[in-house]
Amino acid sequence: MTYCGYINSLKADEYNVHREYHDTQYGFPLNSDNELFGRLILEINQAGLSWTTILKKQKSFRKAYNNFDIKKVASYGEKDFNRLMNDAGIIRNRLKINAAIENAKTILEIQKESGSFKKWLDHHHPKTRTEWTKLFKQTFRFTGGEIVNEFLVSSGYLPDAHEKGCKVYEKILKLKPKWTEA
Repeated sequence: MTYCGYINSLKADEYNVHREYHDTQYGFPLNSDNELFGRLILEINQAGLSWTTILKKQKSFRKAYNNFDIKKVASYGEKDFNRLMNDAGIIRNRLKINAAIENAKTILEIQKESGSFKKWLDHHHPKTRTEWTKLFKQTFRFTGGEIVNEFLVSSGYLPDAHEKGCKVYEKILKLKPKWTEA
């Protein structure tokens, strides 16, 4: 099989976890607001850490954050915050946990104004990476340039998730709306 170069460069202990993500999630368009929110949580938590660490904890994140249910996470109080801070299955960082909760509240507001988080993203597309980063920094917490870039690439809003020779490249291209090709 032909894969993106980075997959073939991975060590044996990282290969399978990355390949599964590469083949089934990375760059694939997400239509669910909860899944978009979940991807944002994962990207925020990756900051300063390896993506391998996040991928290995992905199921634990999903469980800890109520399957990335935006309404539930937005309602988290001190008890939930403390539960997350004590959950060894996720990244226990106060700023990142607080960002997830506050960003859920922000997405609820976006949903009221735009109909959905996805519609809000679609409305702002296309933008340059710099424009996206500026918008995210104005809107969300803990969203620097690399986090925003990886969130948008991994969810199909920006190109370059896969090399043109990769077996997944054409598959994803067929799934994307026509506006993403601009």
